[in-house]
Amino acid sequence: MLHDRLLVKAIPDKSERRSSAGLVIPDTVKLATRLAWGEVRGAGTGARHVKTGDRVLFDPEEQGEVELNGERYVILRERDVHAIANEAPERGTGLYL
Repeated sequence: MLHDRLLVKAIPDKSERRSSAGLVIPDTVKLATRLAWGEVRGAGTGARHVKTGDRVLFDPEEQGEVELNGERYVILRERDVHAIANEAPERGTGLYL
């Protein structure tokens, strides 16, 4: 990857959504722009905060897709990442922005 570009493998969201009243909302209903989680598989030399192996939160609308060896990946700029997950937080929520 070049500059601040990231190669991300999107993690499919298989959880069902429920309304506050308990009704199941199918995935085909578009309520608002949902952010997606993905795992960084490659990072360019200009990426300062994100490294390979990080779980990142990004907007699926701001992406370019590429297929490598039969698998789909997303190419993002580092600035398009909204959060990075921390699996073992010392304090806080486990996300840093």
